[in-house]
Amino acid sequence: MNFGEFQEKKSRGTFDFPIELHHVTKEHPRYQMPFHWHMDYELIRVLKGSLILSLNEETLNLTENSGVVLVCDGVLHGGMPVDCVYECLDFDLNEFLRGCSAGKKDIDDVQSHRVILDDFFAADSEEYKTANRLFDTFIKEKKGYEFIIQGLLFELMGQMLGNHRYKVSDDETYKSLKRIRQLKSSLKIIREEYMNQLTLGDLANAADMSPKYFCRFFSEMTGKTPIEYLNYYRIECASEQLLYTDDLVTDIALNCGYNDLSYFVKTFKKYKGQTPKQFRKSKQV
Repeated sequence: MNFGEFQEKKSRGTFDFPIELHHVTKEHPRYQMPFHWHMDYELIRVLKGSLILSLNEETLNLTENSGVVLVCDGVLHGGMPVDCVYECLDFDLNEFLRGCSAGKKDIDDVQSHRVILDDFFAADSEEYKTANRLFDTFIKEKKGYEFIIQGLLFELMGQMLGNHRYKVSDDETYKSLKRIRQLKSSLKIIREEYMNQLTLGDLANAADMSPKYFCRFFSEMTGKTPIEYLNYYRIECASEQLLYTDDLVTDIALNCGYNDLSYFVKTFKKYKGQTPKQFRKSKQV
């Protein structure tokens, strides 16, 4: 079993209405948010506690009623929740805009990334109020809510463009995207090979860097060394397997790249505050 997808390919909602909501608490198997990216758009709001979000090369501390975050297609993002309850509204904006002839140039600029939409909208903004209405309308699911959702998505797009909540791509944007592509390459190796023995050299090669420079680069981009992140991701994979399979702890350790059971238990406890057996038992109550 693989923990999620770095590049998610999952369809959102239904073909005719590509949008879905995730309500995330500590009990949710995806409470932690390892770095990943997808081709959909995502709105994130915090209902309790705080969520430290990384989006490409930017870090945001999202708290209750502080604002909402918009994650655009292809943006590398991850989060560290702190006593947090948060919600994610994922939607295929391109599908909603398909066939729309009004504002075609603006739509083309957004879809081609010639225009980069802002990623944070404070609580006193028009965009924040519209985004919250999107969440609340989807949750209540009153008859006809699909029409309201589509209208609110168009309203949100109009507000972002009308209030100039975007920037035009430039050379700095290109340099940043190049760094993100290099980071994605190393994360892709972790995602696909975490169950095998990976070295710093393997990850550096994926990013086309020397190990010394890559280690500094990765730490600057993620806040963790490459090996720390590898262990973090392996433990998240192990956590999901503990919840959704009856596999022995020994087998799960091997599945997640740990040949030494005692080291696996020690590392698991470091990240989760419990041994694997305690973690499995606590989630079954």
